[in-house]
Amino acid sequence: MQPFVPSDQNMREFSLRAVLIGLVMAVVLGSANAYLGLKAGMTIAATYPAAVIGMALIKLMKGTILEENMARTVGSIGESVAAGAIFTIPAFVISGIWPKFFTAGNYVTSSLIMFTGGVLGIMFVALLRRVMVEDAELPYPESVAAAEIHKAGARGGSGTKFLFGAMGIGAGVQTLVQLSLFASAWEKFVHFKTSAINLAGAWKAKVAGGMLLSSPGISPAYMGVGYIIGPKLGALNFSGGIIAWGLLVPIITYFLAPGVLPESAPEGDWIALSYSVWKFIVRPIAIGGMLVGAGFTLFKMRKSLATGLTRSVSDVKKAAAGDHVVDRVNKDLPFTYVLGGLAFAAIVTFLITWQIFNVGMMVSFVAALVMVILGFFFAAISGYLVGIMGSSNNPISGLTLTALVLTALVMVMLGVKGREGVAAVLGVAAIVCVSAAVAGEMLQDLKAGHILGGTPWRMEMGDLLGVALASIVLFIPLMVLHEGDITAQGTKRIAELTAQQVQVVTAPDGQTYTLDQVKQLPADQKKAVLSLDAGFGSKQLAAPQAGLMALLSRGIVEGKMAWPLIIAGMMMGLAFILMQVKSPMLVSVGMYLPLETTFAIFLGGLIKGAVEMFGAKRNLNDAQKVRVENNGVLLAAGLIAGEALVGLVFASLAFFEVKYKIFPNPGMFFISLAILAGIAVYLVKVPLDNAGEADEPAPPSANF
Repeated sequence: MQPFVPSDQNMREFSLRAVLIGLVMAVVLGSANAYLGLKAGMTIAATYPAAVIGMALIKLMKGTILEENMARTVGSIGESVAAGAIFTIPAFVISGIWPKFFTAGNYVTSSLIMFTGGVLGIMFVALLRRVMVEDAELPYPESVAAAEIHKAGARGGSGTKFLFGAMGIGAGVQTLVQLSLFASAWEKFVHFKTSAINLAGAWKAKVAGGMLLSSPGISPAYMGVGYIIGPKLGALNFSGGIIAWGLLVPIITYFLAPGVLPESAPEGDWIALSYSVWKFIVRPIAIGGMLVGAGFTLFKMRKSLATGLTRSVSDVKKAAAGDHVVDRVNKDLPFTYVLGGLAFAAIVTFLITWQIFNVGMMVSFVAALVMVILGFFFAAISGYLVGIMGSSNNPISGLTLTALVLTALVMVMLGVKGREGVAAVLGVAAIVCVSAAVAGEMLQDLKAGHILGGTPWRMEMGDLLGVALASIVLFIPLMVLHEGDITAQGTKRIAELTAQQVQVVTAPDGQTYTLDQVKQLPADQKKAVLSLDAGFGSKQLAAPQAGLMALLSRGIVEGKMAWPLIIAGMMMGLAFILMQVKSPMLVSVGMYLPLETTFAIFLGGLIKGAVEMFGAKRNLNDAQKVRVENNGVLLAAGLIAGEALVGLVFASLAFFEVKYKIFPNPGMFFISLAILAGIAVYLVKVPLDNAGEADEPAPPSANF
């Protein structure tokens, strides 16, 4: 296939402005995805928004299409580093390995993990690129769409007004939510009182229980996620929320409440009991379901995985044989550089496990060896799956779970136990996770570059810069989100205690503190003293994948698995498979998330269904349907990015304890409903009104 820019044509490509724009996008899109992933357990592929933003900025500077390609390549890599980071690094906190998240040592460790994983993925891709991107059996749907976006831009087309307009709306709504102008969600506990048979077989009158009802969260980002995944997947995710909050929590509360709360207890106590049941009983069941769901996903892909493993071995042989083509569009990083990068990753992994996690030298050597082997195979598998389905459908969490279980079993066989063993397992799994995520995203961008005529080695160098900057910076938004949430929840709790005229609180360890002393405590210590549900693993920052990794690593290495609940969840996941549920993993994630989150995502999916229904009624042709799809995805991506960036700003204000709320007690929920309705109309009307004329040629589909 002849590239858009021929190999013999020299065009500006690896320019300072293209790289700088890409680096800024890597940080911004990576931070936005970190925000979204921690709160909703999902990330969005950054290739498409990076292509639109990079194209708009480069065109303003009269740049070339290859500079646009470079900016998109560097800009999208931050999302993959963020995906790997949020799936694993919060697990160090959730598992108790890091009692305090923000320390210099933890920052260095996290940055090294992210950078090592990124280098590993890039080096393996440099080995595999040529064979994989030229394989006619791998369609790379998202790469083709991204390349066509650049081509359309060269011909005068652009979708920037949709992306940036939606970013403004998402940012504006989130600003109003943070200023407490209106309620961000509504919840109410509805009591059930009836005669019922107890577990001993005797009838007991007026057993008190109930159900916690919740509205969808006022979140443009969640609605944007639902729009992107569509009504079917949105419904699957919401079904998990219904199982958790409409079935399991009420049933358990029904039998648990009589021995815990009097019937006359205030509504707040009933709500707190419901959340405790969900957090300590239902969530472990959901983790069992996620475990089976991830395994089932990999099982369904067994043929693709086997093919990827077979191909990866033969590709390395070709690369090692020096089968290089010297023309510009086929030139990768030199093989000696690749070997040096792999050696660097292995040495850093060895030093992390030996010096930082305090595991023995021989065990550290084995851990580094396991990391390289798993990293190679999973990078190859990730790239192969991206070639078939696109990076949006790449099962990174399933691959990471496999790496974690294998690493944990190896550590147990080597006699490693305790916190050091858990830390080593999480560290190796995190590096493999980042490597697989980076490899998939990179191959997607390299395929787009192959179509456009980009130079592979320059794109690989650009990604190295993007990975380096993202690794240095991404710990900061993680820290801001974690500690900012603890500070915000702590301030709220202290205000409640002050209103109750409580002067002294007793920590779980028995030590007492005055409220003034509590205010001065570091965030993680304040969380422990006040017993806050805040930070990583809380309702606000659920981080479901990291919670799963933490539970499994401790369960395997330390033998602290909540096996009865996990096994119950695994049986539930097996039942989903037998019922032919399309995605047991997505249902289980829905159980793990707060109901207001899954409800908002479901609402976004319904909006996408409404767009498709109205489009069918208007008898749109294929070209118009593609334009509606592309415009809708741009709007959804803009809503996500706008809310995420403003959310990070307000998390920073909470972190620095800056008071910004206008209304201390937000109400006026009818305004919240009006906001939801307005976003729904916006997501329906704008794409349909810009479907174009029936005789216009079809643009590329931008599904991701």
